[in-house]
Amino acid sequence: MEQPNPFVTARAALGAFRRARVLVVGDVMLDRYWFGDVSRISPEAPVPVVKIDRSEDRPGGAANVARNAAALGARVTLLSVIGQDEPGRRLRELLRQDKIAARLHNDRTIDTTVKLRVIGRQQQLLRVDFETAPSHEILRSKLTDYAKLVAACDVVILSDYGKGGLVHISHMIALARRLKKPVLVDPKGEDFARYAGATLITPNRSEFRAVTGQWANEREFTAHARKLRSRLKVEALLVTRSEEGMTLFTRSSHLHVATQAREVFDVSGAGDTVIATLAVALAAGAGLGDAVGLANRAAGIVVGKFGTAVCTPQELFPAQK
Repeated sequence: MEQPNPFVTARAALGAFRRARVLVVGDVMLDRYWFGDVSRISPEAPVPVVKIDRSEDRPGGAANVARNAAALGARVTLLSVIGQDEPGRRLRELLRQDKIAARLHNDRTIDTTVKLRVIGRQQQLLRVDFETAPSHEILRSKLTDYAKLVAACDVVILSDYGKGGLVHISHMIALARRLKKPVLVDPKGEDFARYAGATLITPNRSEFRAVTGQWANEREFTAHARKLRSRLKVEALLVTRSEEGMTLFTRSSHLHVATQAREVFDVSGAGDTVIATLAVALAAGAGLGDAVGLANRAAGIVVGKFGTAVCTPQELFPAQK
């Protein structure tokens, strides 16, 4: 049975959110932005020349999920792996500023994942990725930490960006479920079998299509979703569908929520906002339907901002006190 919404004002939400304890595990990265002016084409190749005048760093990947949960007021612990390098140190600093308890294992054999975006005239001109997979020894030590941390949280988010940090995800799901902790998974790739047994998975439209195949109409889409949810033995499946909103499937019903974005500026990181808001709302006592509504509203807010961004309780409840 759906629980009544425990927070209908920003003040009530913030109080409930502050009691939520969220554990985020997954692939972290540093989102680095270089902003500049474009006034000419290179004489060496038919590409624009960007004169950089400022830069900005933001937590990315699972770190952006943690940042979104913390922005809502939750007590957040982040478990992941970074390299012993400047981007890793910068990421630690940013997480500390966001008041996130970061358990970041150092792996000297890898470089911290960096997504470098070059921006000119408010448009992304180029993205350069730096990444290597973490070592098995580091991943085993992270798994030991996970076993200790999961018992102290209200909800677990497993944020899979396909960078190699969640090779033990099936074990993580099983352990959390034995402790009766809800497990929310943001999936990646075409092998969803390893997410079996999770409480909720949140594929976007293209990820869902890659696993289930095409559909010609809403009836076929629903059939695909019900089949996937049943096959994976997950309690719920939430498909985020960009401008079409998002659709939640449970064993007995499904719920569609229309998009609330008024002006889309940048969709990067919107999935992080969705799963973070879901987790915080559920940990704070909301029912699944209410949590989905809040997540949809939060996504509509962050896509109106540039780059990976966050949503606050005051933005979720703008007319409330």
